[in-house]
Amino acid sequence: MASDVNELLDMLFEMIEEAKGVPLASDKCMVDRTDALDRIDEIRSAFPMELAEAKKLLAARNDYLASAKREGDLIIQQAEERAKQLLAENELLNKAKRESEEMRRKAEELSRELKQAANRYCDDALRRTEEAVAEAYDEIKRSRAQFRAKAAGMTEPPQPQNKPFDAETEG
Repeated sequence: MASDVNELLDMLFEMIEEAKGVPLASDKCMVDRTDALDRIDEIRSAFPMELAEAKKLLAARNDYLASAKREGDLIIQQAEERAKQLLAENELLNKAKRESEEMRRKAEELSRELKQAANRYCDDALRRTEEAVAEAYDEIKRSRAQFRAKAAGMTEPPQPQNKPFDAETEG
């Protein structure tokens, strides 16, 4: 006895193919009724086994697909979480870069302002020193003129001239 439905169907096909034709009807044949019905009963009885195996295969396939879907969903979820983490780290890094750039810009601006203030202070200090030295120089010239006048017996000192000091001519 055949075990699988395909074998039984092949046997039934051969039986019909090898059957003797009906005279004057080329598309009809004579088949042993008992033999054909036995084959059909065997096919019917084999179907439940085949169907059970097919159902088991379908169930296994569905379990496998469900497992693969769960695993795929887990991989997608992990990838999304990792992407969010990387994005958060990237945003944090960008924020730190922006803040450091802002701090650097402010430090450069403060440095520029301090340099300008220091230059103004130095210029002002040098100007005041120059004025003080010029006053002291004028005072020295007046004192020297008075000294010369007194030394020469003059009573009235000559008026100082506002020209730069030249050590060789005044010497």
